Amino acid sequence: MASIQENVKKVLGSNSGDFALAFAIIGLIAIIVIPMPTGFLDFLMILNIAGSIVIILSVIYSRNALDFSLFPTMLLTSTIFGLALNIASTRLILTKGIEFSGKMVKAFATVVVGTSGSEGLVVGVVIFIIIIVVQFMVITKGATRVAEVAARFSLDALPGKQMSIEAEFNSGALTEDEARKKKEDLQKEVNFYGAMDGASKFISGSVKAGLAITFINVIAGLIIGITIRGEAAGVAAEIYTRLTIGDGLVSQVPTLLVSFATGLMVTRSISDGTFSSDVKNQFTRTSNIYWVSSVFLLMLCFVKGFPWYLLGPLSILSGYFAFVLSRSEKRKEEKAKIEEAAKDKSVKKEPEEMAPVVPLDPLALELGYGLIPLVDQEHGAELLNRITKIRREAALDLGLVVPRIRIVDNMRLEPAEYSFKIRGVAVGKGVINLGQYLAINPGGEREELPGVKTTDPTFGLPAIWINEDVRDLAEREGYTVVDSPSIIATHLTEIIRNFAHEILGRQEVKSIIDALKEDFSAVVDEVNKEFTVGDIQKVLQGLLKEQVSIRNIVSILETLSDFSGVTKDTGFLIEKVRQSLGRQICQQFVSEDNTLYVITIEPKFEQEIIDSALETTSGRIAALSPERQRLWINSLMNVMHNVGNMGYYPVLLCSESARPIVKKSIERDISDLAVLSVHEISDKVKVESLGFVSIEEVKT
Repeated sequence: MASIQENVKKVLGSNSGDFALAFAIIGLIAIIVIPMPTGFLDFLMILNIAGSIVIILSVIYSRNALDFSLFPTMLLTSTIFGLALNIASTRLILTKGIEFSGKMVKAFATVVVGTSGSEGLVVGVVIFIIIIVVQFMVITKGATRVAEVAARFSLDALPGKQMSIEAEFNSGALTEDEARKKKEDLQKEVNFYGAMDGASKFISGSVKAGLAITFINVIAGLIIGITIRGEAAGVAAEIYTRLTIGDGLVSQVPTLLVSFATGLMVTRSISDGTFSSDVKNQFTRTSNIYWVSSVFLLMLCFVKGFPWYLLGPLSILSGYFAFVLSRSEKRKEEKAKIEEAAKDKSVKKEPEEMAPVVPLDPLALELGYGLIPLVDQEHGAELLNRITKIRREAALDLGLVVPRIRIVDNMRLEPAEYSFKIRGVAVGKGVINLGQYLAINPGGEREELPGVKTTDPTFGLPAIWINEDVRDLAEREGYTVVDSPSIIATHLTEIIRNFAHEILGRQEVKSIIDALKEDFSAVVDEVNKEFTVGDIQKVLQGLLKEQVSIRNIVSILETLSDFSGVTKDTGFLIEKVRQSLGRQICQQFVSEDNTLYVITIEPKFEQEIIDSALETTSGRIAALSPERQRLWINSLMNVMHNVGNMGYYPVLLCSESARPIVKKSIERDISDLAVLSVHEISDKVKVESLGFVSIEEVKT
């Protein structure tokens, strides 16, 4: 017996919440089928009202829809619960008639109405009808419509929002985890509004069902009272109508609260805070509205017939509130002036940040005079803040601390033109239309937008310059819409990624080594004995050129020390460092289930590439004949296209000896394809081949 009890406790203890929920659902069915005692029914009605109050308060204190993602399910549950109570109370009213002793129904039939007798009966009927009309025609209908529109717009805007998240991630504004979290929240939001679109129909159906139950209850009560119990028609009409109206009110009040909560939830989709914080922030932005309100109320005091004893205090209260707000606004303005003055002083102390100099900086941004507002302190200097964030993200992602980016105005550029230069050589440029947004078409057929056609300066995608009033339409159509600072910031991120190996100079390498010396003196001393700063720079540049982060600089230096006695060949050292960083490299390309999807090369042709290698000052390169090179690139592109249709973007896997040569052979035509060697694959990573590059008539 004891063992049975222990097993029951184990089962219930591990899934107590699920068991409670299951019993609650069965209880709903029992309420509908089994007659309930009036006392227990009163308790359930109180529980229904309390639950609806908890629901509406939860909505009010939610910052966004995902804070109360259970709301559609609770909407369904509360609706079914209310209807079950309505059915149970109808059974008791019809079976007991004048002997019905339900306190909640009688309270709503008398106390809530406010009077008794025939007058109270009429008032109760009127109040019930008004609640039904307000709930069905105003709240429920409006909430249902808003839910439909929100669901449709959320679904239509999903691709555009996903592309915006990708753009932020590519620009360095978001980390990988932040981007993944944003995508998950976006998908949950779309699912939520889709569920709300359907769940809002339950409220509408509940109102109709409540009205039908009330009508049937009155008719059935009259029939039972007059024909079966022999009551007078007037007495039966008063008894059953009063109880039915009380029953209808006690069931419709919670439904009204839940309907109101539904409307609040779907109409606050653009809010970033709780309802109370939004009211506080948006109704206290300026004191002018309360000054005007105070004067208007004061004027009404002198109009004959208006209650001056009520208008006067309200006018004084509004004026006092306006006075308090105006003082708060002045304090904010003074604080802003002090901060602005402090910023001006800091800028004057460091004039070299913006001083025009000979363009030999590691990385410089030149602006036409029309783009100066983007870096002007008086206009917010939004671009400067973005650049600071991009430098921080580059340090985290690539391990490269980008030197300070010199920003200068160049009168030789067009007013709306900008240009990025690395050590005086232009590596990217574009044109910005201030005050407009760039709507980028990520691919596919989309509705033509009114605006000036152009090309995205970062990725070369077709784009259109649009005005503010077209922005919402563009986002709904799936365009990626970005503002002027975001365009330059995204371009800068790609410049840093693609030219990181050129930005990294010997002085930067020397600074890295010096910074490590305090904590890793043994590693630094050993490396300095065997390698010069230039040798280390070449290895780090080789890693950065293929988007491999050098943040794990200690492991890189330790690997160099390990093979210092073997060779000083830069290509060989780069491959060994890559193998030591294999887990890190694989992590960039593996899927969520830790699978690496690859394409491989036919062994004979891979050997042909190795045999064709020539030694040059920049390392070993493939020297295939033009015809073989063309066949190789075309075959590789075909396999990549087929794999892309499967929904994957793989890496190219080959042997250790072939990897650097294969990479050299494709970097002109397919520069963004990652090439990994077998020795770089971690033991914990699952490898799945999706394609096989084969060329007919391979030389033997």
